[in-house]
Amino acid sequence: MFFVLPLLPFLAIYILAAVLPAVILLRYIYRTDTVEKEPPGLLVLLLLMGVVAALCSGILETLGETVLNALVDPGSPVYTILLAFLVVALVEEGTKFVLLKKCTWYHPAFNYRFDGIVYAVFVSLGFAAFENIQYVLHYGLSVALPRALLAVPGHMSFAVFMGLFYGRAKLCEAYSYRRGMKRNLLTGYLVAVFLHGFYDTCAMIGSTASTVVFLVFVGLMYFWVFRLLKRESATDMPV
Repeated sequence: MFFVLPLLPFLAIYILAAVLPAVILLRYIYRTDTVEKEPPGLLVLLLLMGVVAALCSGILETLGETVLNALVDPGSPVYTILLAFLVVALVEEGTKFVLLKKCTWYHPAFNYRFDGIVYAVFVSLGFAAFENIQYVLHYGLSVALPRALLAVPGHMSFAVFMGLFYGRAKLCEAYSYRRGMKRNLLTGYLVAVFLHGFYDTCAMIGSTASTVVFLVFVGLMYFWVFRLLKRESATDMPV
């Protein structure tokens, strides 16, 4: 008991450092949804689904990495690319997408196009916050700042693009345009996978050239994401 109590403030600081970036971005997205706010219960559920997605991804990525290790030399550049795209990005964005659709597609609150972005971001930031807690507890506060600037906003950025097409897919469904609905759902998922995979590939390679490409890519992606959010919020429409 006497050993546990002194540790509690430090544990609280670590968790706060891990979760705060996601909270700031969640608040920003919530405020950007200007037409009609989403039900708090649904948003909390989506955050929890992000945690579930992280847990499921951990299991699936372990299996995928085991298979990849048996097929490709782990020291080769091809291995890094396949790991980033076909294991990490495909699995993580896939678990997020499945749970996102399961919880929101038929929900009566999904009645505006911008809702798709809000829902996707809440799932993704639930995922990112849980993942960040694990990293900070394992590696310490030294990783908190770089992850706050890169990993957490990165997850949000992938989700914005997924949610952009997710909202358009819902609009297509409202007009009975099933081909457009399916195309937008697939496009949203694949764009998120590509962005996530490219992000992770550059980060995993770790050379000077890949680091420069990574920083330029991240800067351009953030710029594009915040422009998209502003435009989509201003031109929101009912579905």
